Amino acid sequence: MSYQCPLCHQPLTLNEKQWRCPQNHQFDNAKEGYVNLMPVQHKRSKQPGDSPEMMASRRRFLDGGHYQPLRDRVAQLLDEALAAQADTFLDIGCGEGYYTTAVASRLIHNRVITVFGLDVAKVAVRNAAKRYHNAQFCVASSHRLPFADQSVDAIMRIYAPCKAEELYRAVKPGGFVLTVAPGPRHLYQLKACIYSEVQLHTETDEQLAGFQLIRSETLAYPMALCGSDAFDLLQMTPFAWRATEEMGVAIKNESVFSCETDFVIRLHQRQSDDRAFVPSADIA
Repeated sequence: MSYQCPLCHQPLTLNEKQWRCPQNHQFDNAKEGYVNLMPVQHKRSKQPGDSPEMMASRRRFLDGGHYQPLRDRVAQLLDEALAAQADTFLDIGCGEGYYTTAVASRLIHNRVITVFGLDVAKVAVRNAAKRYHNAQFCVASSHRLPFADQSVDAIMRIYAPCKAEELYRAVKPGGFVLTVAPGPRHLYQLKACIYSEVQLHTETDEQLAGFQLIRSETLAYPMALCGSDAFDLLQMTPFAWRATEEMGVAIKNESVFSCETDFVIRLHQRQSDDRAFVPSADIA
């Protein structure tokens, strides 16, 4: 399977260093190995996605192994769910590819499968493509997936937004969508440094139109972070916009910063009956 043109929705073919569709829309394949499929008219800002500073903090934090239990668990669930003949997997909001490459390593042991990573942030995709070579990476919108109808066996969505209609369009009948969302106490102690009154994350029974929820579980464990890792955790989250410079310095100076994780992992299976689909609002 290959990409689909984001302008005319026809198949793209790689010819030397360019992706081209029958309508002659062309997209350069970057030297790092990724392709930018985000036309200017589809952008909401000049540089969509997380800032380079947020991505650098996230890379350092993830490289420290603090979220490895989550990475290993989603890879295991997908490996168990996908049939041996599954040939296409997509990670939406892949960032720097930390989860993408781990899932790819697990899935390719028992399958001939192509793994794709997609993100709106060009700098994140460029870094992912430079570092990891067991997946294909593209810059694209999760609301306009550059893949044909019913062409993907499974999609992973860790915090990333995407319309339920678009997930339903792209996933094969019987295919899967795995989502990860914050549980009620996720990063509670970090939030307590910023807010005078900490509100627990709202726990919702997520439903994707056209999909059946077949598994839901939580993954929660404590982290004991050094100050620099705790600061990187702050910087890679939306909480950074609320934190003052003094708060950041105080967190960085902590010898040990104890913080909870609380993830909600759900596995959804696409129904084959088109009549089961009812359009819904965007899933955040």
